[in-house]
Amino acid sequence: MGLQYNEYYNGTTGLTVGVNKVLFSEETPYQKVEVYETDTWGNLMVIDGMVMLSEKDEFVYHEMLVHPTMFSHPNPEKVLIIGGGDGGTAREVLKHASVKKVDMVEIDEAVIRAAKEFLPEVGAWDDPRLSVKVEDGIAFIKNAQAAYDVVIIDGSDPVGPAEGLFSREFIQLCRDALTEQGVFSAQTESPWIPEYHKSIANEYRYLSESFTNASLYLGFIPLYPSGMWSFAIASHHTNFQDEEVMTRVGQGMKAFGSGLKYYNAEVHKGAFALPNFVADIIS
Repeated sequence: MGLQYNEYYNGTTGLTVGVNKVLFSEETPYQKVEVYETDTWGNLMVIDGMVMLSEKDEFVYHEMLVHPTMFSHPNPEKVLIIGGGDGGTAREVLKHASVKKVDMVEIDEAVIRAAKEFLPEVGAWDDPRLSVKVEDGIAFIKNAQAAYDVVIIDGSDPVGPAEGLFSREFIQLCRDALTEQGVFSAQTESPWIPEYHKSIANEYRYLSESFTNASLYLGFIPLYPSGMWSFAIASHHTNFQDEEVMTRVGQGMKAFGSGLKYYNAEVHKGAFALPNFVADIIS
């Protein structure tokens, strides 16, 4: 048996990926960042023993985190990404022609460095609209009053440096950083993993307290625990399946839909249909 990467998310139940070799490993002041060359999924980035992305399936996560959010705004010009050091979220945001500026705030420079070297196709690092800032996103957003049309939280699991991204206070800061028609989104973990139920429920509750409209939706990412993943979206002015939103989705598919591998208009509509056990988590 060759090398393996194992991630356990419930006792000794978890994920096994064949590994050809270790490409990058660095213990930073914040976390341990690793990149593996795998036998099936291309290069794989792991942070503190948890999968962040692989070359083969990252498109699902990034398309689903970004496009429902971007199309829910009538004209997103200025976007803030907290986290997202691999560059994939910014890449998807920058596909929208209305975007004039993207601030990406990543706390750990090693994530960016590893992604640029070993996952170079993931990011759109040379786009002049992208401004990369290596600093604490929570501290950054405190000074961003009504500055952004869209705020996207692309953080890791609610432990370590990402734990604060799941707090009520942080959600309120995000709300205050948005313009009147602003839209917020975040990844909110797997509904199949009991230890994440509290963070999913809390995130939804905090968003419901801070915004007029809040919803949970789903995507399916093979290398994430259980494969089913949840996302949260919120706004004061938008219902995320309104006719005007779906019109923008249709226009977007004509403009760049052929460049997408997962997201489309039907996926957008279906993603908000929650199985009963998922709806129960946030009820």
